[in-house]
Amino acid sequence: MSSTEELLKRLGVNIDAGTLRLALTHRSYAYENGGIPTNERLEFLGDSILGFSVTDALYRDNPELPEGDLAKRRSAVVSTRALANIGRSLGIGEYIYLGQGEKLTQGKNKASILADTMEALIGATYVSNDIETARQLVMRLVGPLLKDAAVLGAGTDWKTSIQELAASRQLGTIHYAVDGAGPDHARTFTAVLSIGGTAYGKGTGHSKKEAEQEAAADGWRVLTGAESLDGTGKAAGSVAAK
Repeated sequence: MSSTEELLKRLGVNIDAGTLRLALTHRSYAYENGGIPTNERLEFLGDSILGFSVTDALYRDNPELPEGDLAKRRSAVVSTRALANIGRSLGIGEYIYLGQGEKLTQGKNKASILADTMEALIGATYVSNDIETARQLVMRLVGPLLKDAAVLGAGTDWKTSIQELAASRQLGTIHYAVDGAGPDHARTFTAVLSIGGTAYGKGTGHSKKEAEQEAAADGWRVLTGAESLDGTGKAAGSVAAK
């Protein structure tokens, strides 16, 4: 396991050693080590701090938006997918204490484990410091996503969003072609989204569902970014045209 000093440097906060270890202790590790405390209480705390901080920023920065739109943007930013991507960018998986079973199935790369650990680290930052320090950490982590959330406008379920968009434009039948590669315990999946026979998005993940969601999100960006190009919804930037 890597030095936690490097982790704290990446996060830009100070967390006392005991609280940091707790934040990184997954229940699988706790179970295999005599039922020691897990990071789930800190996760619960961090989830609330994350939600409030993002809600506060969206409310203050978007005075013209109705409640429904604010809720959608918040969902996009605090989703498991978004938090997991942040966790991967920080290399959080290398620091998580996992049981042997989770290690064998590449738990350090699982979206749910990464997202839960990110929330626990936010909670740990609050416990070791104060609410303002925790809020600033949240803004450093998810602040860049707030603009993307405003542009994308979709919630956490990208497959539903792309289905609604395709239906509104009468683009045709949606299909996901998914391929897997690698050993069973560390498999990576790639999905290509096609609508009406045209490929619009591509995504990867450690499960078929995650790969399909990534492909749907990619297709959503292509379609919504191409509305004014030719009026057909078939973008020059689509997978088929690359």
